[in-house]
Amino acid sequence: MKKAIKKWVKTLGPMALGIFFIWYSLSKFSSEELDQLWLNIKNVDLVWVIFSFSMGFVSHLSRAYRWKFLLEPVQIFPKFHNCFFSLMLGYLANLGIPRSGEVLRGATLATYENVKFEKTFGTIITERLVDLIMLLSIVGFASLSQSEKIFKFFKEQDINPFFGGLIIVSLILSLIIGLRIIKHSKIPLFKKIRGFIEELFKGMKSVFSMKKKAYFLLHTFIIWGLYVGMFYVLKFAFPNTQELGLEATLVAFIFGAFAMSVTNGGIGLYPIAIGLAFNAFDVSSATGEAFGWVMWGTQTGLVIILGGLSFLVLPLLNRR
Repeated sequence: MKKAIKKWVKTLGPMALGIFFIWYSLSKFSSEELDQLWLNIKNVDLVWVIFSFSMGFVSHLSRAYRWKFLLEPVQIFPKFHNCFFSLMLGYLANLGIPRSGEVLRGATLATYENVKFEKTFGTIITERLVDLIMLLSIVGFASLSQSEKIFKFFKEQDINPFFGGLIIVSLILSLIIGLRIIKHSKIPLFKKIRGFIEELFKGMKSVFSMKKKAYFLLHTFIIWGLYVGMFYVLKFAFPNTQELGLEATLVAFIFGAFAMSVTNGGIGLYPIAIGLAFNAFDVSSATGEAFGWVMWGTQTGLVIILGGLSFLVLPLLNRR
């Protein structure tokens, strides 16, 4: 009974949080500001929206292709369409249950390519570590170039950034201690976990034994360049954001990236985060959140379309 309750809490908790943020996002506006929000969304320049949408699609293709380079060192040579649709299926799952998509993505590819799940999942962890380095690099660059505006924003919102850093350090230390206990334990359950982790590390080490490291790095820069580019081109779809520079785009991108990890696919919180980021650059909340809703809506729609299509396409493409 307790397990069932925990399962439902993990599944519905982030979704309920997202619904709350949607309500909060709309309730804090006056009727005039709400009218302005809807007007901004309704009058958006569709040419730039389609351009941003297309860049998101290309980034998914590049990510799927990059995955093949990580899989080769562990003797997995998948078909590109299996990589791509497994990826999109994972993204779709993340909208329902956060972080479940990585597991489903690895399991889907393992099923259709008839390989070990531990190896596919290990390469996904490696990929996420590389992406974390890229995200932290962007955070570091934006923090250094826009430190005055960012710290001013934290002060206005009564946020202590050092407290967040302390939590991250504590989590890392807890993980290290937990891994050391598992490594030296003789408990059967911990032995099984240790064996699973060893298989994961085989997949994770693939980044060091890749033959095409240059291509892997090229696609990594393409993916993250497209992510930032999606934001940059979308600013031209709104009259009040067209004059913003790359620095504002980077700050909004970072806020949006962290919002995505809190609720299912950033539902509800994503527009609020974008609105707050643009507030630091003297853009109204109505315009900033309209930008956030359009960005979130188009990219989430892309995931739903391609993820839903994956359910139909994968069995057909792998009939044999």
